[in-house]
Amino acid sequence: MKLNRNLKGSLLLCLAALIWGLAFVAQTGAADKIPPFALNASRSIVTFFFLWLFLMLRRLWKGTPILPKKEKRLRSWLLPGILCGFLLSVSVNLQQFGIVAYPDGVAAEARAGFLTALYVILVPIFGIFLGKRLSVPLVGAVLVAVVGIYLLCLSGGISGIYSGDVLMLLCASSFALHILSVDRFGSDVDGILLSMTQFAVCGMLSLVLSLILEKTNLSAILSATPEILFLGIFSGGIAYTLQIVGQKYAEPTVASLTMSLESVFATLGGWLISGNTLSIREWFGCALVFAAIVLAQIPTPKRKITTEKR
Repeated sequence: MKLNRNLKGSLLLCLAALIWGLAFVAQTGAADKIPPFALNASRSIVTFFFLWLFLMLRRLWKGTPILPKKEKRLRSWLLPGILCGFLLSVSVNLQQFGIVAYPDGVAAEARAGFLTALYVILVPIFGIFLGKRLSVPLVGAVLVAVVGIYLLCLSGGISGIYSGDVLMLLCASSFALHILSVDRFGSDVDGILLSMTQFAVCGMLSLVLSLILEKTNLSAILSATPEILFLGIFSGGIAYTLQIVGQKYAEPTVASLTMSLESVFATLGGWLISGNTLSIREWFGCALVFAAIVLAQIPTPKRKITTEKR
C-alpha cells in the first residue's frame, strides 16, 4: 500500500515537473513578444483567478465557508502571502530577465532550467542560518554542483558565462528564500489561499513595474496569449495543485527528487520544441548539476527536506 501511495505521488509530481520544465520553453517563446514584467504580471493575474475559481468550487463542493474561522484572521495569511508574493515576484522576474539576456544560439531553456534548480541545494545551505546542520551529502552536492556549473558556464573562460547565467543564480537564491518563507508560514494556512495571495502580490508588483519601466501594448500581450495562458493556468495553477496532492502521498525525498526533474524536462523541451542543442561539455555539466541535486536529497536523521514550487 505504501509503495502504491509513493507511486501515485511520484506520478503526480512527475507531471508537475514536466509542466514546469515546459514552462521554460513558453517563457523563452514569450520573451520575443512581451517584456518580462508585463509577462509576469499577466501570468500571475491568470493564476490568481484560476486559483480563486478553484478555491471557490472546492469549498462549495465541500459545503465549507469561503474563509474558515482561522483564516478570517487576516494576519494569519495576508502578511505571509505578501512576503511570499514579494519573494516570488523577485524570483520569477529575475528568471525572465535571465532568459531574455541569453544571446541567440544559446540553449536558454537548458541553462535556465538547471541553474534555477540549484534552489534545491541552496535551501538547506540557507537553512544553516536558521540553526539547521549541513550534512555530508550536501557538502558533496555543493562541490559537484560547482564543477557542473564550471563545465556548463565557465570552462571556456570568463567569456563563457553570460549575464543570463548570473541572473539565474540570483533567481535560484531568491527561490530558496521563497521556499523557506513558505515552509515557515505555509503550515498554518490553506495552501491554495496562500498561493492565491502570493500570486496576487506578484501580479500587482510586476504590473506596477511594467507600467513604469516598460513599453508594451495590448497587441503584444495578445500575441503572447498562448504562453501566458500556459504559464498562468498550467504552470502556476495546475502544477501547483498537483504538487500539493502529490506531496500528500510521496515521501519527502522522493518528492524532492521527482520535482527536480523539471531541469531535465526543460532541456528536452528546448531540444524537441525549440531545436536548441548543447555541446558535449554542456551536457556533461548539466548531468553533474542534476547529480548534485540528487545528492542533496539524501536524507540524514537530523534533516527535514521541504520543497515548495513557484
